[in-house]
Amino acid sequence: MEFRPCIDIRNGKVKQIVGSSLKDEGNTATDNFVAEHDGAYYGKLYRDKALRGGHIILLNAAGSEYYEATKKQALSALDAYPGGLQIGGGINADNALSFIEAGASHVIVTSNVFSGGEIHYDRLENLVKTVGKERLVLDLSCRKYGDEYYVVTDRWQNKTSEVLSGELLRKLSGYCDEFLIHAVDVEGKNSGIDPIVLGLCTLSPIPITYAGGIHSYDDIEIIETVGEGRVNFTIGSSLDIFGGPLSFEKVCEMCSENSF
Repeated sequence: MEFRPCIDIRNGKVKQIVGSSLKDEGNTATDNFVAEHDGAYYGKLYRDKALRGGHIILLNAAGSEYYEATKKQALSALDAYPGGLQIGGGINADNALSFIEAGASHVIVTSNVFSGGEIHYDRLENLVKTVGKERLVLDLSCRKYGDEYYVVTDRWQNKTSEVLSGELLRKLSGYCDEFLIHAVDVEGKNSGIDPIVLGLCTLSPIPITYAGGIHSYDDIEIIETVGEGRVNFTIGSSLDIFGGPLSFEKVCEMCSENSF
């Protein structure tokens, strides 16, 4: 199990938001925390701690008034920690390689592949040809509708027809190096993890990172136990570096070699 840090960027600033509140219309969201520091600061922080596999997420749509400012922050983080961070948000076959060349270890993709709510395998295969399977992360972040959890796209605003399941994870694992899953219903609420989404993460045949609702050290212990050490995790709003109660230093220590 690894601690995978994050840098979420919206409207040109590093922020932590309530995931379910994000709306492209008007660039609105409920902010939990707005950082005084820029993307480069957090890139250097994670580099100094040798934390690999963290993700940068651009939370503005390409073409929006804030996208370029958000992208600038993201690129500064990549420059501060070349090869140590993944990046997602508006990634497609046309721009994926430019982010790899800017220092990203992987690109994270959802909306381009799940366009219109369906999986476009031709786009997925094109991405694999462009950057390689070993550089691709699929974001299968999900929300609950009825009794099932559906993959959501476009900054978690649109439901797809794909139910998150072991079958889906196995099917898509042949096209990517890792998965990233935000449990969107609890994302940014500091209310505890979603045990069902966590359980689904354990079905992945390749590395996977769970995000959403982690608000205590006990939650980290639960992820370690339920995931049998195979499910990585990320924490945002609950960390003290983002205004929360959990010590960034302690979380790093908990996940150091032989801590569990």
